[in-house]
Amino acid sequence: MNAPNQTHLRFAERRAEMAALCRADEPGCIAALTAEYRARPLDEAAIARRAGELVAAVRAQRKTASGVDHLMHEFSLSSQEGIALMCLAEALLRIPDTETMNLLIRDKISKGDWRAHLGQSGSLFVNA
Repeated sequence: MNAPNQTHLRFAERRAEMAALCRADEPGCIAALTAEYRARPLDEAAIARRAGELVAAVRAQRKTASGVDHLMHEFSLSSQEGIALMCLAEALLRIPDTETMNLLIRDKISKGDWRAHLGQSGSLFVNA
């Protein structure tokens, strides 16, 4: 048997396995997969290498991030200011009139130490 036929056979076997599991008991499948995962030896070096690759990729994306990305980076949800911005963004979606929007913005922006963040970001959008 040549390699393409072996590959096709493996795919056909996998498709048959997946079809057989289509309506399988979910808790049973989870238990079996968990047991299979735990039986595998950990390759800590490979895990560390992959984690480093993921971190590097995220950092590279951050360099070309949009204004909103910079805003989220500066005002994380672990800060009072970040929570205020998130609440504001969520609430503004549901407010139909400008007057109420302005009142809400004034209320949310009045809380927090915004000056502590001034100049901390390279983004003009964030510093504004």
